Amino acid sequence: MSSASWALQQAIFATLSADMTLSASIGRRLYDAPPRKSDFPYVVFCEDDEAAWNTAGDCGSEHNVALHVWSRAGGRKECKEIAASICALLDDAALTPAGHRLISLQFVKATFERIADGKTFRARLIFRAVTEPSA
Repeated sequence: MSSASWALQQAIFATLSADMTLSASIGRRLYDAPPRKSDFPYVVFCEDDEAAWNTAGDCGSEHNVALHVWSRAGGRKECKEIAASICALLDDAALTPAGHRLISLQFVKATFERIADGKTFRARLIFRAVTEPSA
């Protein structure tokens, strides 16, 4: 396994943090691990995986990255609007993960659900990325 996964997460974090429209919705509440009593809405880096994506002459990594949007705005609207902003920022984005070259970053899937407490909504966004080490 390479350091590409961490570099990719940092590049995604930087891109999302720098966007004023997204910041207007979530403030600075973009977390790797959310505080115990975070205000809503917020976004969390969740499950991710990295697999070898090697060819005969080149080494690379394929990544699946999940971001979760959490909201208590009384319905799915806020959750879906924040999810749409994230997708617009990341789908086919030209990020620069440190020490790696991003070959592609694509939105794969979104799921939306009401959590068992009845007042919290979650959007689960999945992105697929392919990276290779920088020359």
